Amino acid sequence: MRFIAILLMFAMYGFTLGCSDSGSGGNGSDTSDTDSDSDSDSDTDTDTDSDSDTDTDSDTDTDSDTDTDTDSDTDTDTDTDTDTDTDTDTDTDTDTDTDTDTDSDTDTDTDTDTDTDTDTDTDTDTDTDTDTDSDTDTDTDTDTDTDTDTDTDTDTDSDTDEIVGLIVAPNGVAGAAGTLDAPTTLDDALSRVGAGETIYLRGGNYPYGTTIRLTANGNDVAPIGLRAYPLDSDRPRFDFSQMPEDSSNRGFILSGNYWHVYGIDVYRAGDNGMNVSGSNNIIEFCSFSECADTGLQIGGGATNNLILNCDSYYNADSTLENADGFAAKLDVGTGNRFVGCRAWNNLDDGWDGYLRPADNITTTYENCWAIDNGKDKNGNNGVGDGNGFKTGGSDDKDLRHNAIYKQCIAAGNRVDGFDHNSNRGSVTIINCAAHNNGSNINFSTSNIAASLTIKNTISLGTNGSLNATATDITNNSWQNGLAATSDDFVSVDISQLKSPRKSDGSLPDIDYLKLTAGSDLRNAGVDAGLPFSGSAPDLGPFESDN
Repeated sequence: MRFIAILLMFAMYGFTLGCSDSGSGGNGSDTSDTDSDSDSDSDTDTDTDSDSDTDTDSDTDTDSDTDTDTDSDTDTDTDTDTDTDTDTDTDTDTDTDTDTDTDSDTDTDTDTDTDTDTDTDTDTDTDTDTDTDSDTDTDTDTDTDTDTDTDTDTDTDSDTDEIVGLIVAPNGVAGAAGTLDAPTTLDDALSRVGAGETIYLRGGNYPYGTTIRLTANGNDVAPIGLRAYPLDSDRPRFDFSQMPEDSSNRGFILSGNYWHVYGIDVYRAGDNGMNVSGSNNIIEFCSFSECADTGLQIGGGATNNLILNCDSYYNADSTLENADGFAAKLDVGTGNRFVGCRAWNNLDDGWDGYLRPADNITTTYENCWAIDNGKDKNGNNGVGDGNGFKTGGSDDKDLRHNAIYKQCIAAGNRVDGFDHNSNRGSVTIINCAAHNNGSNINFSTSNIAASLTIKNTISLGTNGSLNATATDITNNSWQNGLAATSDDFVSVDISQLKSPRKSDGSLPDIDYLKLTAGSDLRNAGVDAGLPFSGSAPDLGPFESDN
């Protein structure tokens, strides 16, 4: 019986053990966690953003990144990206949004947004999804892509930063660095300068007793500069008063090629203020005064030089007869030009074109004024030739200096305004004026010129003879029933021609020989290749506005 009772107890105990085991096995299958990571993240994110992330990032974003991320990421992405960039920003955003959801949402958002606006929209939007980017994503980027980057590049620089070169000053020290703080001397700078470099001269007086030689060569793309320092109000003035009068005592000798000399004054050289024997140089906005011979002379075979907006005045030698304002003379080459230059009160001529031995060369003069030559600085007559423009001449009377004058003025010169002087070349005078000279225009039959062309020119006063082997003389103020008088002009005050230049070196605006509204010299010319505004060109150097 006891044995049976024991068996019954044992059977009951085994039954309770079996029940508890089957219970724990049933709950174990529950870990399916539906974690299929389908991520209700519907991430419709057309963002191919498969975003299998658990990130409840419901990212409904019309991007659809609603990125409920506290970053409110309402991301209605007002980034509707109107992006007129046709970039409707369907935000295909290759946005690989691998969303391994460290939530780095790598959302590198490469947003390449092809928007060449490179708007790679990296949208660094690393979307650590604090998205401090609060991704209201108005994407202020409205991607109108105006690219404010208008690249106006105004370079507030105003070019003052481009003052690069050797600095010379009156108190410069040879061997110094040649900077604003440590300027050097001109002689030292000349020994160091080369093609494409510039020497800047500080304003002030430079006393010199010896010739300054410019011998280095530039080239057509890299000239050498010798210029007044642009920020100084005073000009550099080279004073050669220490020099005795002698044919070897020139102020400057320019034998190099491709120089640009700008803004210097040359005073009281013992012979020429500047003698140019090099080629392809520009001498601009310079003055030459009170030298013992011609202010600026071109010779030595020099070709293709431009003398621009320069003045030469009060030049006089001790004999009171042999100093011109400018000269392209003796052994000069061809192709030299004077533009916007003035010569006044020089004891010989304003311009001298006498040849020895050069022959059949051409020099051009445009907008040049020759005033009161053959007189000293006080207006007293000298014993020189006294012409405004001496076109040529030679020892044997056979050499040809072809001369072209356009819109030039000769006024108040003691002898001739435009002078033949036995020049055997061809001379052309277009839209010029001669006033109150001993003889305004004078070409004789002696050693006659090859040809003489005069058109649209005013002579207020008396002409000499107008002869040449061939002539083409038409539409001038003494032809076609015309006769110029002072009533045709706003002013006939010759002194206006000596008025100060403009700050850029150009000729002054004056009323002298400007035609009055009622003058019959208006529209009385013939087309000679210069611009005009009326039905025909006006006569003289100044075209009226209407």
